[in-house]
Amino acid sequence: MTQNESGQDLRAATNRIMAIMQSHKGELLAKPNVVGVAVGFRQVKGRSTDTLALVVMVDHKIPQNLLTPEQQIPVTIEGIPIDVQEIGEISAQ
Repeated sequence: MTQNESGQDLRAATNRIMAIMQSHKGELLAKPNVVGVAVGFRQVKGRSTDTLALVVMVDHKIPQNLLTPEQQIPVTIEGIPIDVQEIGEISAQ
């Protein structure tokens, strides 16, 4: 789903991804360094793309070869792309 598609299609796709996010939120938050999940547009080299994705926010990225298969974040869930975004530590001010 891209930003250029109709608002109704974008809304339907967003709702679908939100439902998938709710179904998998617990398992994603249990993975190392995951601090949040959201629906958003995939980023490449810090720039937003037109691809709607399930965004998994981590405080820092860990090379896959240092993670067990169970700790790794999947590339897709139910056909929806996953975008792992490093956001740093979250703290209350």
